[in-house]
Amino acid sequence: MLRFEEYVKVASQAIAGIQYPAAPAALYEPVAYTMALGGKRLRPVLALMACDAFCGDYSRALNQAVGIELYHNFTLLHDDVMDKADVRRGKPTVHVRWNDNVAILSGDAMLTMAGQHVAKADAAHLKAAMELFNSTAMEVYEGQQYDMDFECRNDVAEEEYIAMIRLKTSVLLGCACKMGAIMADAAEEDAKRIYQYGVDLGVAFQLQDDWLDVYGDPATFGKEIGGDIMNNKKTFMLINAMNRAMGTDRDELMRWLAAENPVREEKVAAVTALYSRLGISELAIEAMNRYNDRALQVLDTINISEEARRHFRDFANMLMHRDR
Repeated sequence: MLRFEEYVKVASQAIAGIQYPAAPAALYEPVAYTMALGGKRLRPVLALMACDAFCGDYSRALNQAVGIELYHNFTLLHDDVMDKADVRRGKPTVHVRWNDNVAILSGDAMLTMAGQHVAKADAAHLKAAMELFNSTAMEVYEGQQYDMDFECRNDVAEEEYIAMIRLKTSVLLGCACKMGAIMADAAEEDAKRIYQYGVDLGVAFQLQDDWLDVYGDPATFGKEIGGDIMNNKKTFMLINAMNRAMGTDRDELMRWLAAENPVREEKVAAVTALYSRLGISELAIEAMNRYNDRALQVLDTINISEEARRHFRDFANMLMHRDR
């Protein structure tokens, strides 16, 4: 198997090689701009790694890996419109550089292009690949709707939040792993288990993303810190703060949640200080580690070589020690 950096290079070269129609430029330029911004390429790498682990030929899953990354970036394009985010990977978001309508339509084009790439499979794998891609896409939309529903509620339970991020974020990592397994003709049970590895790792990943949005370094995180706080997003952090805060801490938290047009720096600093007083950072790190451990436990049950298992362990370890 290759090193992580080599899989990233393979995926990045394939993504850079996407052929965009010349016209209409206003539709395709934002897609090319988005895909050229880079990113961690975690999902295509997982697809390539899984395929390599089961059959020794990652190229079998290359088109599907590109399709999954296109799909992931489509969701980010629309998320940025919904969240009114100004920066993505250190650059202006598409709806800021162009406008909301362009971001929506170019995102739609990315979704279709994603499906076209996943469908570049032979007859033996086409049905399974498309069924996995389509079912995953529907779960992601369900997760996004739950996330939106939570905006109107102050009684979201931690269990509900975990179920939401499983749909919105984690199943796509699971899909990447299983897609690679499908293209490699892995046994059905092994495909299910590597999918679960990806899902558990995805939960840990999103919990860490919540933590980084509060405690990360803007210089390395790639976007402004405190976006979730400003949008009153019902993250693991906020849900547990609302459960733990009492007396003056609770009064202050609820005051910031109700504040209209607060000064960003003031609100982010105040809520972050509340999180720190309430031990929310430690609670989030404990939850991250718990789901990461679950991913590693299921990894030990998959019928792959010890070398391949080590690569997946290293991948999980890298995610748990990232700063962006």
